[in-house]
Amino acid sequence: MILITGASSGLGAALAKLYSIDKHPLAITGRNERRLSQISTSLSHPVTVLPCDLCDPQSVSNLLDDLDTPPSLVIHSAGSGYFGKIEDQDPSSITDMLNNNIHSTIFLLRELVQRYRDQAVTVAVVMSTAAQSAKAEESTYCAAKWAVKGFIESIRLELKGSPMKIVAVYPGGMATEFWASSGKQLDTSNFMTANEAAIMLKQALVSTEHGFVSDITINRQ
Repeated sequence: MILITGASSGLGAALAKLYSIDKHPLAITGRNERRLSQISTSLSHPVTVLPCDLCDPQSVSNLLDDLDTPPSLVIHSAGSGYFGKIEDQDPSSITDMLNNNIHSTIFLLRELVQRYRDQAVTVAVVMSTAAQSAKAEESTYCAAKWAVKGFIESIRLELKGSPMKIVAVYPGGMATEFWASSGKQLDTSNFMTANEAAIMLKQALVSTEHGFVSDITINRQ
């Protein structure tokens, strides 16, 4: 079973399409049930649709309860962006962005580790190259992504010796709906498509008996 969060748009939706082609048992989740249903009907193989608010710990618990089998791979691509000069940023929008990126990751990983730390489960956490370097007018977004990076690297230490593995994913700019709601105006015509990034990520997540790629940076040209 493969579980993909944030699957109602962008990279998550592109990943769902790729894994569906391979006929993997697949579950997709997001907050927007209507959009999830639209994605599911466009896929080449039936999938399980499980709407979930990852910022709500009980909703996360219910999500994993509803899986038919424990997942072998979880790709956490849910999140949101919010940009602008710090003096112009709205406090409530900052809070929403921090919740969507930090709390969602903490609550999901907490539940996954509680249930599966002794099983061979790979969890790929999609962040951003904003977790690797500072960026002007992306201060609070960088803060969120750096927090997630610190969190998952700490969880890796807690899981030392466990068959559960955490993969850190740092994609660069993609031409997706992300930017329309971020508050930042950019020409994305030369950015990667979500499908391009999904293809590269899917290839990088292939592991062997004794090895796996632990950190993945997907840069745009």
